[in-house]
Amino acid sequence: MTDILVQTDEYVTLVGAGPVSKGQLGLATDHAPCVIAADGGAQMLRNYGMAPEKVIGDLDSIDKRILEKIPASAVHRVHEQDSTDFEKCLARIRAPLILGLGFLGRRLDHQLAALNALVRNPGGPCILIGSHDIVFHAGTEIALTLRRGSRVSIFPMAPVRGWSQGLAWPLDGLDLAPGGRIGTSNRVVEGPLRLGFERPGALVMLPRAALGAAVRALGGRA
Repeated sequence: MTDILVQTDEYVTLVGAGPVSKGQLGLATDHAPCVIAADGGAQMLRNYGMAPEKVIGDLDSIDKRILEKIPASAVHRVHEQDSTDFEKCLARIRAPLILGLGFLGRRLDHQLAALNALVRNPGGPCILIGSHDIVFHAGTEIALTLRRGSRVSIFPMAPVRGWSQGLAWPLDGLDLAPGGRIGTSNRVVEGPLRLGFERPGALVMLPRAALGAAVRALGGRA
């Protein structure tokens, strides 16, 4: 049984070891003030003068000098190697919403692993924030208030059949699948945008400017 290390009613900013700009960090923490580091993300936070409330991971990518400056009670080493540090954190955090930074960019294999983890995530909703886009798992139904013309991309990580309201090219009755039909480069023609799927497995990708709308839709707060 996996121990839950973070149980909070606050939104959580989860920082990984990949590139994170000061602007991205500020954008995330404005929404999610509880800051957790995934392994080497602690070093990224220190670069911006911030300290995580907890560090979770196998601790193979964090400088020992940084680790020594973090209270031992805040450091949680997870020894298993069958999951990424991002997955280790998702499995051990329970929060209304997680905003993830430092998991998109630089290495394609890391990005794909992070996208896979979004679909497998056993906890609450998570939005990954990149330099230009955001991405999250749609589940079975979601409604978003987006500007007319906003770009919307749907990428299936498993075979799914969907429906939509408000898209230029509706999803109604379409079978989407990896290696088959996908739903990228669509756009909003009227709102609110509504998406539904017969089963989980579809990722939604939006411009980073849509973060507030995604937070409101997934986090359940006004």
